[in-house]
Amino acid sequence: MALLFSATAFAASEDKLDHDNSILSVFVQPSISFLSFSEREYFQNAIDTIYKGFKETAVNSAESLNVAKQDFQKVNFCFPITAGIQWQPAEDHFISAGIGFIYDNESVVLTDRKSHTHSYEYTLQGIPFFLEYRFALPKNFITLSDGGLFSVSVRWYWMLPGTEIYTTWGYLAAERSLFGAGFGVSVGYLFASWKDFKLYGDIGFSSISVKSNKKFSQIVQNGPDEKANWNLGGIQLQIRGTFGLWNKPKPKDDDDDDDDGEGKKPKVKFIDDTKKDSVKVDVLDSAKTDTGVVQDSSAVQDSSAAQGSLSATQDSAKIDTGAAQDSAGIANSLKTSVNDSIGTAPASSAPENEPAPQDAPEKSTDPANVKSKGD
Repeated sequence: MALLFSATAFAASEDKLDHDNSILSVFVQPSISFLSFSEREYFQNAIDTIYKGFKETAVNSAESLNVAKQDFQKVNFCFPITAGIQWQPAEDHFISAGIGFIYDNESVVLTDRKSHTHSYEYTLQGIPFFLEYRFALPKNFITLSDGGLFSVSVRWYWMLPGTEIYTTWGYLAAERSLFGAGFGVSVGYLFASWKDFKLYGDIGFSSISVKSNKKFSQIVQNGPDEKANWNLGGIQLQIRGTFGLWNKPKPKDDDDDDDDGEGKKPKVKFIDDTKKDSVKVDVLDSAKTDTGVVQDSSAVQDSSAAQGSLSATQDSAKIDTGAAQDSAGIANSLKTSVNDSIGTAPASSAPENEPAPQDAPEKSTDPANVKSKGD
């Protein structure tokens, strides 16, 4: 319950990750395990035999009523713990090495006909060393709406000294093999993270088969006369907490996936409509201002051009009027000079027999000469 509470607390404030960015990290992994120890029946048969003997030694019903027993659990339930170191040579590929401790103690109490109690027990103990390979599943294979990292891991176990069974009747140690004792597989999910600390939840199965040179008959009454062998594996529920000692730099794009963009979440950019409208209004005002300036400039240019044309027209009219006035003055001056000449000439009558006199030469009507004369 404490582990679940801690996991919930971290999950409430987690930063969702698509990758574990640690290169080198250490981990601790407590778990709940249901061992595949089918040899428990040997110990239960021994308890049944002892109980039957107590019943047979009772001399009366009162003593027979004093005889009582407990049975061993039908399931070997324990809490293994594992610790180790984890290395990530490539993105989403992890190689781990660790050591664990398995401990399961089962005990019962029997009461004889004299009401005396007798305790019987057996203990399974294992110290496994393991190598593990874990790889993350691409998000286009399996994913949740909140993201996260699914992974699959495989293990291979070797049993170290201290792997044994000891009971009320005896003790036997397991042999060790260079080729290992078994395997394990599990599926995990990175469900919480906080800075360099991460929590994985795993569910898996393991088979750890060990054997001994001794027989079960040496450690339990009425046991088989065969070399003992048993299994310390089973179904496991695990919570792994890792702490990164050496981490990769945080990527600029946290949404990048291991599949080079496939399944990549699109970035959504929220635009403030008020700012957008304000920008539009500013642009429109600026456009109106520029249009007004252009129109004003065009009007000024058109006005200047019109005034210039009007001035040129007026000047041309003035010039034409002046020329016309000058021409009229010259004509009037010429007319006056001609009239004066005609009025001042003496009247002469020529005799009938005499030839008429030659006409006087015509007076020049050249304006230049007339002007000179008038002057």
